[in-house]
Formats: sequence, structure tokens, C-alpha cells
Amino acid sequence: MRLPGLKSFRHGVHPPEAKERTSGLPIRQFPFAPLLVVPLSQHAGRPAIPVVREGQEVARGEPLARPDGDLSVAMHAPASGVVRRIALAPSISGRMAPAVHLAPFPGSTQEVAPGRPCPLDAAPEEILRAIQEAGIVGLGGAAFPTHFKLRVPAGKSIDTLIVNGAECEPYLTTDYRVMLEQREDIFTGLRYLLRATGAPRVILGVEENKPDAAAHLRAGLPADLPVSVELLRVKYPQGAEKMLIAALLGREVPSGKLPIDVHALVINVATTAEIGRLLPLGRGIQERVVTVTGPAVLKPGNYRIPIGTPLRFLLEHVGVEEARINRVFLGGPMMGQAVSSLDIPLTKGTSGVVAFTDEAARSSHAGVQPCIRCGRCLDACPMFLDPSRLGLLAAAQEWERMASEQHLMDCFECGSCSFVCPAHIPLVQRFRVAKTMVRKRGAA
Repeated sequence: MRLPGLKSFRHGVHPPEAKERTSGLPIRQFPFAPLLVVPLSQHAGRPAIPVVREGQEVARGEPLARPDGDLSVAMHAPASGVVRRIALAPSISGRMAPAVHLAPFPGSTQEVAPGRPCPLDAAPEEILRAIQEAGIVGLGGAAFPTHFKLRVPAGKSIDTLIVNGAECEPYLTTDYRVMLEQREDIFTGLRYLLRATGAPRVILGVEENKPDAAAHLRAGLPADLPVSVELLRVKYPQGAEKMLIAALLGREVPSGKLPIDVHALVINVATTAEIGRLLPLGRGIQERVVTVTGPAVLKPGNYRIPIGTPLRFLLEHVGVEEARINRVFLGGPMMGQAVSSLDIPLTKGTSGVVAFTDEAARSSHAGVQPCIRCGRCLDACPMFLDPSRLGLLAAAQEWERMASEQHLMDCFECGSCSFVCPAHIPLVQRFRVAKTMVRKRGAA
């Protein structure tokens, strides 16, 4: 039953939620693979610079690489072990990328190395530095460096910090379990965030299909925290930051602008929990919670998985026959990326692993047909773009016209247009290619 008066945004779609297999399963620790591959680029910006050498023994949580610039973050050892190699490894982009290859010690207790705690009353710049040194990035999937996102530019101000607990992506229950199991970490993280940004208040947005999570958070709210928990209507992509700002604040982020231009800042609830979990102990992020599910997975669940765990090892552990897998998404099926190889490692931005069988993939994918101009994509697009027109321009490789005439760069690739298209045109995939071409030509 829908509750009256719930906040939301205009347009959007309602894909099947498919969360029932994992929503009731608590977070469990995942075993260590025989070899962990830690990419040095798990964030926007330049890759981190290694501070270890081949053959060196490291303790779990010890720094493996330092940030290279303000848009970079540190990397930490996901296990105590020995550095076998510092060499190229396959990545989800299809390119080879530099990585630290670490072999965990089989008999180690895997205790996390102690660090330098960051006090709650530290100066804002100290908190931002601690977040960067902890290697924290956006855990909702974007993997943007959190310290950089939290920095308020001169002349700007924030009146509301929005914590994204919507988790509207089908299949994923990572944030839901974090809200149920790491409430105190979330509240501690909020104290750091309020101190770092100077925001006077926080709104924690939760979709109405998670009433127990919202009630759990409300029941434990500290009296001195200026936080409210708001229920949102279930609709995709409710968790996108511009959609949350529209739903919770009634503000529209102008084309080409950022949330801070309307005095708001949005951060994922799992990212908030990691800040609250790691900074008081001075530790770095060496693992994260991942939902592993899908029709091809025999033992679905929410697992705390070491960063750098090879995808092949993960799928073997949860009981997947490689011969039955049709496709595997890192993230959810709407905004996640389908992998081309099972040899890539999980990174900080991996919120979910969703594996489909041949049967499930065939039932949801038909052949591409010509556009019939039905207009469904226009009704679905939360950014009020014209996906049909953009798709025709993409087919003609009119990249510049897509950007200048049709506001291509406002598309955040939610996939709503592809989901509703009766012709099964892969619109969002075409838009990704077009945006890459626009950026390349701009750089040239």
C-alpha cells in the first residue's frame, strides 16, 4: 500500500524491484581469495602512486599507494600478505590498468593495522584530509573522491546535506542492510560530515519499500543531531542526486550546474557509514558491502568483500556455473556495467554483482527494431530530454549536435529510456559512446 503525500520527482519508471532474495540476509564476511588485485585507479582522477615494492610484506589496512593530486585517494592492503607484483591487470573498461597484486598469508589473523584517529572536533580541512587518506569514495557506484565532493568552494554554501538511502536500483540491498546494521556508524559519519561542510541540517531519504530501515534510523536518532528521515515514493531513478534534491527540497539543479549551486550536497548512506566506521580508528577502506545476486547465483547475499577480490573467485564461492552465465553486471542492471571478463577485480565502486542465466537474459532482451516514435522514452526521462531524437542523432554519429542542441551531457545514463523502449533500442549505451566522443573532441 502506498502512503499518501510521499515525496518524489516527475517522470521515471517502475522496473521490478527483485530485492526479495537478499533483503532479509544480514551482512556476512567474505573469504580472502588466494590473490587480491588492487587497482591503483578506483576513482576519478589520477591513479594512486604505489608506496610498496614487489616482495614486500604488508599488514591488512596498511597503505599500498598514496594519492596523486586532489582528485586521487589512497589505497590500502585488503589483507595481510606479500606484494607479488605491481603490474597491469584487466579492468571493467576493457583496458589494462596498473594494480598491486597481493597474496594473503593463509595463517594470518588478518587484524587491521592501527592508524591515527581523526577526532570529531577536528578542523574541516583535517577531516577532509583524513577521508582522502582513508581512500573513501562514493560507494553508490560513482566512486567520486568523497573529500573533493565535500569541499565547499569559496562563495558557495550548503543549507542541506542529503543522505541517499533510496537504493532504487533493482536487485541491490547493500544500503538497506547498512541502514539496519550500521546505524551508529551512519550517525558518527554524519557528525564528521556536518563538521566538514558546515551544513546546518541533514535529510536522510529512504524509499517507502524500506519502512523498517526508516523506523530503525528514527528510533536511534541522537537528540543533538539536526537530522530528519523522510520517506520517498518508490520510483526509479529516485536515488539520483538531482532527483533527490527535486523530491526533498523542491529545487531544480540547472543544466550544467551542480547540487551546490542550489545549496545542497548529496552523499550515499554507505559512504556515510564508512566515514563513521573508519575515521574514529584512523583506518583505510580495505573492504566494502556488496550485494551478490541474480538468477544465476545459488547463494545470494550481502557480503563484506575485500577490495581486489577477483570476480571469478567470488562467483565460484557463491555457487555459479560459468557455463550457465549469460551476463554479469557490476552494480545493478539499470546503471551497472556488464563485464566482458570474469578476471577483473572488485573495486570500491562495486555496490553489487548481478549474474543472469541464458534463460533470464533471453526473456528480457529481444532484437533491436526501428524507432516507432511512440514517445515512451520522453515520458520516462527524468531530465526531460528527448531520447528518441538523441538516439537518431547517435545513429548518424552527430555527436556535437547531440551536445549542443539536445543537451546530451545532462543525461546521467539512468537507463529509463532503454527500459521502456518497445523497439529495444540500446539508447543509454549509444549515449555513453556519444558522450565519450564529445569529451575526446573537447580535449583535442
